[in-house]
Amino acid sequence: MNKLTSNLVSNNTQELIIDGASCASCVGKIEVALKGVPGVDKAEMNFALRTVSVTGKVGVDILIKAIEGIGYNAKSANETSDDELLDEKEVADQKYYASLMKQMWIALGLGVPLMIYSIAGGPMTVETTLERGVWLFIGLLCAAIMYFAGKHFYIGAWKSFVNHSANMDTLIALGTGTAWIYSMVVVFFPMALPEMARHVYFEATAMIIGLIDLGLALEVKARGRTSEAIKRLIGLQAKTARVVRDGKEIDIAIEQVLLNDVVRVRPGEKISVDGVVIQGHTSIDESMLTGEPMPVEKVEEDEVVAGTLNKSGSILFKATRVGKDTSLAQIINMVKRAQNSKPPIGRLADAISAYFVPVIMIIAIVSALVWLNFGPDPTLAFAVVSATTVLIIACPCALGLATPMSVMVGVGKAAEAGVLIRNGEALQTASKITTMILDKTGTITEGAPKVTDVLIADSKFTKQYILTIASSIESGSEHPLAQAIIDSKIEQDIEPQAVTGFQAIAGYGVKAQFNDHQILFGNLKLMLKNDVELNDFVAKAQNLADEAKTPMYLAIDKKLAAIIAVADPIKKDSIEAIKRLKANGIRVVMLTGDNRATANAVAKKVGITEVFSEVLPEDKSNKVAELQAQNEIVGMTGDGINDAPALALANVGFAIGTGTDVAIESADITLMRGSLHGLADAIAISKATLRNIKQNLFGAFIYNVAGVPFAAGLLYPFFGLLLNPVIAGAAMAFSSLTVVSNANRLRLFKPQ
Repeated sequence: MNKLTSNLVSNNTQELIIDGASCASCVGKIEVALKGVPGVDKAEMNFALRTVSVTGKVGVDILIKAIEGIGYNAKSANETSDDELLDEKEVADQKYYASLMKQMWIALGLGVPLMIYSIAGGPMTVETTLERGVWLFIGLLCAAIMYFAGKHFYIGAWKSFVNHSANMDTLIALGTGTAWIYSMVVVFFPMALPEMARHVYFEATAMIIGLIDLGLALEVKARGRTSEAIKRLIGLQAKTARVVRDGKEIDIAIEQVLLNDVVRVRPGEKISVDGVVIQGHTSIDESMLTGEPMPVEKVEEDEVVAGTLNKSGSILFKATRVGKDTSLAQIINMVKRAQNSKPPIGRLADAISAYFVPVIMIIAIVSALVWLNFGPDPTLAFAVVSATTVLIIACPCALGLATPMSVMVGVGKAAEAGVLIRNGEALQTASKITTMILDKTGTITEGAPKVTDVLIADSKFTKQYILTIASSIESGSEHPLAQAIIDSKIEQDIEPQAVTGFQAIAGYGVKAQFNDHQILFGNLKLMLKNDVELNDFVAKAQNLADEAKTPMYLAIDKKLAAIIAVADPIKKDSIEAIKRLKANGIRVVMLTGDNRATANAVAKKVGITEVFSEVLPEDKSNKVAELQAQNEIVGMTGDGINDAPALALANVGFAIGTGTDVAIESADITLMRGSLHGLADAIAISKATLRNIKQNLFGAFIYNVAGVPFAAGLLYPFFGLLLNPVIAGAAMAFSSLTVVSNANRLRLFKPQ
């Protein structure tokens, strides 16, 4: 977790808040417009949040101008802090909700009485002069409702028309406008129409506007709940910090904490910024970030992370990352970026939406023409009703919400479980993984091995001398096994000495000069490569390997001096986590550069039957490619620099959050705690999210596509039924609510 540095977030990513986007087709237009701006590499809009994330070297003013050029409004979100942005969004949503509810009551205030009058058998036709006067008054009232309660639809439709495009507003405006205009023609020129065609549809116009406003209001209300994960993460941030300046402790706003400031934290307080403990010891609850329930002991030189909770002691720490550079800030940014991204299934929905509205408009026209030419009397009335109903029922609001709502909740749910998903594509692909490759050291095992044996090959050398050489050489190495040597130096009270000519040989070991002696320290291949005589020590090394220990040969001037054995303990929950993966039908493979005997011994303990051992770093990615060639969808889990190529090549790369920056940067998903249960959790959440997206898309298409034939009049030849435009309006409005509610069900999901 402490490795989640600023590398995770691109410095040239702009986030914009969009105003005026009403459906999925708007998403495509906005993304296309932004991608057409020179310098923009990527643009992804989250319709649920009404935000767009733009990557590229281009000024925010140019991006805003491009969006305004196609009829929408935009403003930058980058200049506002996350909590301020959420507060602004909540206030704006509350105002929008109140406005929509007011508009809904205005529209239904006329629509409902008219609908009741119609159902009760009241005539909705124009025959007498008195009826003309009454319906003219109602028509004018309806026009006022169209202005006060539905103005946003008509403005949006006009903007789309001016920019040679069409969206949800276009369909609503055409549908309600057609019904109103036809009704007004009936009022003014009743004698010009056949007697059966003198029917008015003012109630349809008012009811449709009211119901769609209600649907939008309920959507806004439910949509707010999908941001809970981000709200909780932002809520972890401390508001103030107690810093030591000029020998005095003062409380200041978190934004004023500077790099290298000394910060005091007392029991029960949150860690304000990332830092390193310089005085005191305590236990810190990191569960809110990692999902790890047990508090972690912290002493001098240990790292502490912003947002975690100090449980017991009082400590002083030096600030190492502040502001937007803290791990928590990076986590929040990563979650936001992932929520803004689209899985491939979402991009498919966007592509369909781009053609959906024009196709629906054509279907509405064709439907009207069929009724005019082949329908029964009154053909004109039937044509108007069918065209209006088709336009209304097909509004693609739900289609635009189907994917981003689920992604937002799923990514947030994963973050709560200590799993950071980088993008929507990784979220989708993780659900399809058939083979999971696990690195051994630091992934299955603790990655903090200890020296267990020192076998002296030449009696003139002592154990302390051998460990002095080994620790002197390894003091500059980042290899996990090197740390065991360094730890043994501390235990044995050994003072390392200077070495020269240090050379790390990937996959073999190291070579260096120590007191004018050439030292080789590494595996069997290194010894054989340099013609070192080993005698029966190969068998002794094998015995150590059979005990899941890693034997390392140390040669002085090309003569074997000793074997140092290191054991890396298996993580306490690796066995259970691997069982979970296998229970889900995933083929589990272990991949390691360690020797075969040690690798097999560890694999046997954790229940893995497929092992690739003694694999050089450059060959790890080849193993991934081999499995992909077998049509396997491969997940790769690792924590080291040598895992980075394989993590990047795998269909989904999982990095252990306690690993190196390079590994985290190469991976698609980061497990903030070291447990492989996070891996199983990530896959479970991925499957649940993709299942939810499919349910949403199915629901949206059922409303939008399946309803169109019935709206056009499919049932009339068989049953004499023609769908009422008001029913179409209700179905369209509540389709969005269905999608949002279904996405929110994910919040209750718990990986087993």
